[in-house]
Amino acid sequence: MPPEPEPEPDTASAIRTPPVLRRVVADDHPALWGLLEPVLRAGDTYAIDPDIDRAAALAWWCGGTHRAFVAEAGGDLLGSYYLCPNQGGGGAHVCNCGFVTARAAQGRGVARAMLGHALDTARAAGFHAMQFNFVVATNTRAIALWRAHGFDTVGRLPGAFRHPTAGFVDALVMYRQL
Repeated sequence: MPPEPEPEPDTASAIRTPPVLRRVVADDHPALWGLLEPVLRAGDTYAIDPDIDRAAALAWWCGGTHRAFVAEAGGDLLGSYYLCPNQGGGGAHVCNCGFVTARAAQGRGVARAMLGHALDTARAAGFHAMQFNFVVATNTRAIALWRAHGFDTVGRLPGAFRHPTAGFVDALVMYRQL
């Protein structure tokens, strides 16, 4: 269910220096909320209540089994992602992620850098595969990026997401081995 990552950039707008990717710390929470709030309020990529408050959103993004990371450059947060087991028990070898990129940083390779970091982090953590459970079919930038990095669509959930402007749209399950 990742929102709006960008495909491989081929213009001068690409980031010149790759962002630093690191774990989220409490001091990041105000800026992280600044990344999450517009995406969650838009209601067009995550199956989350668009009226979620700051505390609940940060607890969801950074809490539980989620390991949250940020992409930072020049002191600014450009994006964030979380990584967690997709299921427990016999499914705990497959991870799941969620991504968000700052609107001003879209199209600059930030999501691509975060995905590379997530794939490396998942392998290092012993995961055997990565799965996106609920990629909204209208999120074409995310779908293009995931496909470009070896993810296959392994399931389609017809009309599973109520998009605020497009109505009922499909959600995809995307998967790749690590």
